[in-house]
Amino acid sequence: MARRNLENKRVLLTGASRGIGRFLALELARQHCRLLVVARSGGPLEELVDELKQQGAATAEAFPGDVSDPQFRQRIVEYVRSEWGALDVLINNAGVSAHGRFAHHDEQVLRQIMEVNFYAPTELTRLTLPLLAEGEDALIVNLGSILGHRGMPHNSEYSASKFALRGWSEALRTEMNSRGIEVMVVSPGTTETEFFDHLLTKTDSLPWGKQKGISPEAVARQVVRAMRLRRTEIYPNWRGRLLVAVNRWVPKLVDRVMNRFG
Repeated sequence: MARRNLENKRVLLTGASRGIGRFLALELARQHCRLLVVARSGGPLEELVDELKQQGAATAEAFPGDVSDPQFRQRIVEYVRSEWGALDVLINNAGVSAHGRFAHHDEQVLRQIMEVNFYAPTELTRLTLPLLAEGEDALIVNLGSILGHRGMPHNSEYSASKFALRGWSEALRTEMNSRGIEVMVVSPGTTETEFFDHLLTKTDSLPWGKQKGISPEAVARQVVRAMRLRRTEIYPNWRGRLLVAVNRWVPKLVDRVMNRFG
């Protein structure tokens, strides 16, 4: 198939105020998309909108709120329907995490992470499917993680949420094929963002220390390129790609390495 043309595409992007989401919004603005950016932080979101217009966005609007709130998700969909009539691209990027052993956390930590990382994107997608069906060359992009391929100690809840997101995305891709809606999963490894500065809780420090990551700008560029090339899944960080490959072929070796940090 021909490459996807992103110019003037109607794009809904969650988790847009910082990190990968912010740079993804800026990269899409340079493609002259029409952007509706969503995040809990209203101030940074409004500042981002000004930048998006300067970078060439066809239009850019902020929609502050919590995507884990069902009523807020409904308001997003109503706004898109009233302003655009249809949706071309949905990017589920909002996410949260926690650091620490599973035994040291309570049920609420797992529920909060699943609510934001899994239920929010699945239910927002469910609500927007009629709009995507009316869109042009429609696409759903789900921001997963390398931890959706290989679970990590001290990140058990986050790993679970990303495994769930990837499995659901694979199933959804086949269901949407006949409707002309594509589904892409992005599985970054460690990225140099403020993500780990906003943990739900931190009962332990990660025993392997701080790892050098890829920049969010580089991730954003790879995501937009993959959108144009119609990829189904990408691994922006080479270390992440390597971990997935090694875990696929010699999982016991990876188990032995991970056991050192358990």
